[in-house]
Amino acid sequence: MHLLITGGCGFVGSAIARWFLSERFLSERFLSERFHSEELDAGSASQGSFRSSLRLTLVDNLMRAGSQTNRASLECLGAEVVIGDLRDRDFVESLPACDWVIDCAANPSVLAGIGPAGIDLSEKNESPSQRLVDHNLGSTIHLLEYCKRHRAGMVLVSSSRVYSIRELASLACRIENSSLLIDWDRIESENRIPGLSRHGIRESFSIEPPLSLYGTTKLASEWLAKEYSNAFDFPLWINRCGILAGAGQFGKADQGIITYWMHRYLYRHPLRMFGFQGTGAQVRDCLHPEDLARLIHLQILETQRLATQHGGQARSSDPPKPITVNVSGGIESAFSLQELHEWCARRWGSERFGPVCNLQRIDQPRPFDAPWIVLDARNARQAWNWEPLRNRLSIWEEIAEHAEENPNWLQISGGID
Repeated sequence: MHLLITGGCGFVGSAIARWFLSERFLSERFLSERFHSEELDAGSASQGSFRSSLRLTLVDNLMRAGSQTNRASLECLGAEVVIGDLRDRDFVESLPACDWVIDCAANPSVLAGIGPAGIDLSEKNESPSQRLVDHNLGSTIHLLEYCKRHRAGMVLVSSSRVYSIRELASLACRIENSSLLIDWDRIESENRIPGLSRHGIRESFSIEPPLSLYGTTKLASEWLAKEYSNAFDFPLWINRCGILAGAGQFGKADQGIITYWMHRYLYRHPLRMFGFQGTGAQVRDCLHPEDLARLIHLQILETQRLATQHGGQARSSDPPKPITVNVSGGIESAFSLQELHEWCARRWGSERFGPVCNLQRIDQPRPFDAPWIVLDARNARQAWNWEPLRNRLSIWEEIAEHAEENPNWLQISGGID
């Protein structure tokens, strides 16, 4: 199996690559193939044969500050790293043929592209919005043409920001115990919202604009991927993720917020909470990328099972697998920014670490902000018999230990104002 991972030196891409190259993957692949196979040749089931049959090609332009730090370690693990720009069609056409593209490449900031035209211009005289569209949508088009040409499957890592900001902003909620709480009784009795329940936001929630330029490029990528998959008959899975977090993320104010907040709190850099009365009560979910990698593995295995065991056709007893699913830690992983701040205070308080950092509370909303985004991932859990193995606190602990061991991480990842 040959996997091509775009954004392969970024946080999510590199974490997925490391998982596929790890002993955990070898063990899980062995167990999964025993489960899915009706007859498994014992001679082909050794973990050594799995390792030798797996090839990873990682593609990255190293645009994100810090991504260059992953290159050497990934190459030492056996991955091939190719540096290039996915906006360049000729470069994409030159990439080696593969079995699957796992597309993790994007500018993932909801604030990306909204700088005033004529001020933040690139060498090609492109506006920030043009660059965003070229990176997030133009690159996807080139990759879909690649999948068409090589008949490669695609796993598209999408985003919770494909859901309507207007609908999210209108949710009836109140601030209580440092978090925004949804008024479920009112919503359920007076104004039931399609795609919303106490479990979170479902795939059927409104995708009516505005979504942000970032969200719209991801949604457009999803639609184009479905059209290409249908027209040219290659497999496709789309995973809409909330916050992905873990050690080694490149935290900045507009992306990688958990890592950004912890590193700045520990090393006493100023912090700011925007909007929602400056309370930090806005709520998100979180997921470790290794749990996403486990789901991607199950999706690839399912496609292989259908192709090899049933002539590409599902058995009548097989329920259809949804192409597009939310992937998150769900309600169990939900937290507010204020809760994260209080966790940092308990861990790195003034008694051992000196005066706490300066926190500025600003009751001024930022563009495209939303009070509450918690994904309902029950479709992914039911369809794939998948559960996240890492809970919120274990993810936070992992990031905190990395912060303590890497005092210069903010400088590496561009998280210093």
